[in-house]
Amino acid sequence: MGTVGVRRGVWTYVRRAPGTYVWLGILFVTTVALHHMSPEFEQHFLRQRSTNIHELSHTPVRVLVASAMWIDSGHWLPYAVLFSVFHAPAERWLGTARWLAVCALAHVLASLISEGVLLKAIRDGMAPHSAVNSLDIGVSYALAGVVAVLTYRIAVPWRYAYLAAVLVFFVLPLAAGPTFTDFGHFVAVLIGLACHPLVRGRGEQRDPKETPAAPRG
Repeated sequence: MGTVGVRRGVWTYVRRAPGTYVWLGILFVTTVALHHMSPEFEQHFLRQRSTNIHELSHTPVRVLVASAMWIDSGHWLPYAVLFSVFHAPAERWLGTARWLAVCALAHVLASLISEGVLLKAIRDGMAPHSAVNSLDIGVSYALAGVVAVLTYRIAVPWRYAYLAAVLVFFVLPLAAGPTFTDFGHFVAVLIGLACHPLVRGRGEQRDPKETPAAPRG
């Protein structure tokens, strides 16, 4: 395959997952913007867009949307890979509307539930009061939800191996030394699995052993 063929293949892949790559484009722009901020201003700026207890109690809709448009690590390339590996196939399979519904449910509900658990911990004296202003920003809850919902894209028995790997990946941090973010990721996985009604009628399951048939000629 020549250069033109490769470019055409890449463009076709991107065009069939418009939501994924528009979102990824926004993250690229915001990441570049973060690199032009001083470390002190960056922390203040991100905290105002964080889904922490303080911001959620004042402007919940604004921060739930804004928090999904920034990456606190400042590293965009790993997310470009993860979006292409998980989000793009999920969007192509479910369609943009259903894929976006999974993302929104995982991001919003995992944020609210994890912060609710943190608030209870603060009230019970198990976490410092300063945690109400903790930094909780990024796209990882939505990603965890999509990783989970892709379980239903895989045919049995491979589905069970994939699900086991997903659960191990997200449960191990909880066992090693849980944080409210680790808990949020696990909740997002459960939400993704609960999105099973959204996958109905979305085509046949994929068998990892199968490969596309070679063109005849």
